Amino acid sequence: MKRMRITVLLAFTLTLISQGYSNPVEISSRVSDSEIQAVSESLFALDSNKASASEVVINPQTLISNSETSAKQDRAPQPLFSRVNEGSLFSKPTYKALIALLDNYESNTGVAESVTSGEVQEQETFLKETIRNTALGQQLYSFLNSKGYYSSWQEFLEDLKMMWFGLYSRSNGKMDSSGFEHIFAGEIKGGKVSGFHNWVRFYLLEKSGKLNYYSHSFDGPWLSYPDVLGKQFMWDGYYKQVGSSIIGCSPEFDLALYTLCYVTRPGKLCRLTLGGKQLNIQTYTWDKTTYGDGKKYIASAYPATP
Repeated sequence: MKRMRITVLLAFTLTLISQGYSNPVEISSRVSDSEIQAVSESLFALDSNKASASEVVINPQTLISNSETSAKQDRAPQPLFSRVNEGSLFSKPTYKALIALLDNYESNTGVAESVTSGEVQEQETFLKETIRNTALGQQLYSFLNSKGYYSSWQEFLEDLKMMWFGLYSRSNGKMDSSGFEHIFAGEIKGGKVSGFHNWVRFYLLEKSGKLNYYSHSFDGPWLSYPDVLGKQFMWDGYYKQVGSSIIGCSPEFDLALYTLCYVTRPGKLCRLTLGGKQLNIQTYTWDKTTYGDGKKYIASAYPATP
């Protein structure tokens, strides 16, 4: 029986190795929760492009219980965003780079994405502006480099491009999805909204009249931006039961937090702190297909609300 247990454990370990993980114990122990929390505080402090209280004003209106999130009742007569100073925020390079990407996707799964050379350039610009050109992104790389996840900037940026923008199939074998599309732009799958965890995307669709905010079931403890809100809304006739997002943060902060958690805690709950207050990020790996030497695409990442 003991020999059988050892054989099973060895087989499991070899499976993990084939999926791109050199050692399951090493992956989980390479960086501690306290180290992750320390770097999350550094990223929080470095988010110089976050919105100020005068640049973004929200009106959350009705707070509902978790048991009410499936009711599909519009309890917010006013939009969530009362004011966004687009002139001061969206003129910044990282916001411009994010917004340029948001119209590149077919929202319905099962429809193959067609990626042009111009869109590839927009992806590269987004990673350059948010990660390579910001102190926040440089801090993230320095941390991951010091822990042995990446040995060079080139390796890091190339992996980010595949991890976030590499295509995979969520429906009918079509290359219809990516981590970026799912998390930042949102998708429609099975008659409901899937993903959609970025506040800029939410604001732009609400402003255009394509999104109707219904209520919220969670409001984080932060008194300034970034903050966390768990929202109920209707997008183009499709409902999102709980769409959590970090409100008022810069695009680079969103990308950096999700990347930090995905690299160090793939498919697990990632425990951060921002301004001394706890924030948990849940990540999921895409297990059906891989890239490179068995690496996994990011399937989802979002603030895990109670």
